[in-house]
Amino acid sequence: MSTKDDTRRRPPTLIAVDATAPVLVFGGPYSNVRAVEAMRRRAATLGLTAAQTICTGDVVAYCAEPEETIAAIRDWGCHMIAGNCEEQLASGAGDCGCGFAEDSACERAARDWFAFANGQVSQASRNWMAALPKTLRFDYGGRSVRVVHGGVTAISRFVFASDTAVLAEELIEADTDLVIAGHAGLPFIAEAAGRVWFNPGVLGMPANDGTPDAWFGLMRAQNSGLVLSTHRLPYDHRRAAEATRRAGHADGYANALDTGLWPSLDVLPAAERVATGVPLAEMSWTMDLTKSQP
Repeated sequence: MSTKDDTRRRPPTLIAVDATAPVLVFGGPYSNVRAVEAMRRRAATLGLTAAQTICTGDVVAYCAEPEETIAAIRDWGCHMIAGNCEEQLASGAGDCGCGFAEDSACERAARDWFAFANGQVSQASRNWMAALPKTLRFDYGGRSVRVVHGGVTAISRFVFASDTAVLAEELIEADTDLVIAGHAGLPFIAEAAGRVWFNPGVLGMPANDGTPDAWFGLMRAQNSGLVLSTHRLPYDHRRAAEATRRAGHADGYANALDTGLWPSLDVLPAAERVATGVPLAEMSWTMDLTKSQP
């Protein structure tokens, strides 16, 4: 499995982000090119450029079109960091390094979909993955922001809304006002240790809420507040599911694209398991810029 590398030892790549315009953020395209295409169309509708768009990694994973999805992201030119899947594929590793428990249902399924992806991804794509930054840093609307894949302390750490102790630990380690993260697959906004954790959700898989939609997030600076919000993204999930079934490497995930329910709940804490099949509401959160942060 992947090593639990400490992203604290990796200096964040500094980027410039225009605080007069919204920022679009999303996670996990997961080899689902149709979701990426839908996201790019929505970005155009919102008037957002690639320079105002950030992906939290794992372009390649469960679905059937890894090279097509990589090509779509590279053509878009949005900001992106490496997820654990990029790290593993770039290094020629034998597994996804997702942080699944050994011999869990997720880990067993990963053997098949990672082998499929590993056989499809070109050397040129692996070289691109190897050059991706591991974490980003920028200022926006008077607050410091850091982008990570899983956790600040480890790229494949699962961080969920109910894990208040983990959230507090990760936010303290981040040493920024706001963390934008992916990996966990569920959209949420949570506060701990006087800071905010923002997971916008992922494109390539539904949010285990019984609906097939993808998810993304927006960040806006308005008046005295920094407004974070999560949003649904309908797309042609049926064709994505059909392509995955034809490939034959991940039927459980193909079914999830249609049903909106994950094939395994191994990684979920108790609170998130109980919420299985309950449609999520879009949410909005305002960080008060008149209050000082730690």
